[in-house]
Amino acid sequence: EKAVNLKKDLAEMQEWMTQAEEEYLEKDFEYKSPEELENAVEEMKRAKEDVLQKEVRVKILKDNIKMLAAKVPSSGQELATELNVVLENYQLLCNRIRGKCHTLEEVWSCWIELLQYLDLETAWLNNLEERVQMTENLPEKLDAVNDALESLESVLRHPADNRTQIRELGQTLIDGGILDDIISEKLEAFNARYEELSHLAVSRQISLEQQLQTMRETDHMLQVLQENLAELDRQLTSYLTDRVDAFQMPQEAQ
Repeated sequence: EKAVNLKKDLAEMQEWMTQAEEEYLEKDFEYKSPEELENAVEEMKRAKEDVLQKEVRVKILKDNIKMLAAKVPSSGQELATELNVVLENYQLLCNRIRGKCHTLEEVWSCWIELLQYLDLETAWLNNLEERVQMTENLPEKLDAVNDALESLESVLRHPADNRTQIRELGQTLIDGGILDDIISEKLEAFNARYEELSHLAVSRQISLEQQLQTMRETDHMLQVLQENLAELDRQLTSYLTDRVDAFQMPQEAQ
């Protein structure tokens, strides 16, 4: 009777493993939204816990069959053969579910990392847009133009590492058919805004550099003119002090 019960337990265990495999490993999943992906991750976590909890039952079956084999070798040998099949199938099921759970967790981590990089780069784009707007309607002062140019250039020196990560993470998920529509839409919007703002910022940078160069040249010309006028003023003052007749002065002084 004990052998019959153990044989039944082995059959039930094999049936449960077959159902678990069909439910967790053979279904075709399509992750078209973050919610679907997150639910799939949680489901596989529960599946992993469920499978691992059966380890106690498997151990009890193994111990009982060993005890029976010691007492009744003929019955125990047949059950031991069936047990080995169950143990192999159970270990395979555990490994496959662990593997799928790990894969889904990695995919979810990849999605979260992509969102974080997008948030960082969006904040940078917002900052860049603000700096570009600050270059509009500047007062015609050398210091104001110079400060605006330096402020814009400091933002433009932003490294490209984050954008590289966004491109690679997005492509990895899209290639796997994970959230491909959503990610494609997000990347298209981000790239379009990046191209528009970066081109505008570089164009404004060039314009400010040219404006600054013109203002510096004008400032230098005014300085030279002011120095020449000051020298001329000193000469004229000297002539007047010495009561020099105008016709005795150089032509430019006259």
